[in-house]
Amino acid sequence: MGHSQRFRHYKGGIYELVCEATQEADLSPVIVYRAQNGSIWTRPKSVFFEMLEIDGKQVQRFTPLTV
Repeated sequence: MGHSQRFRHYKGGIYELVCEATQEADLSPVIVYRAQNGSIWTRPKSVFFEMLEIDGKQVQRFTPLTV
């Protein structure tokens, strides 16, 4: 069984990266990811990996978890 890549959202949730996909309308890359409750989400790749400023500090929107 392969190791899936898991990420912690800056608000605390844990998500599993399912795959990278392509948005049909403009061919932009999107990330497909799964929440702990099994729901599936997509987000533009640029947004998934972007840095945010929270309380004056730079944080990753999703931080990779090490196994």
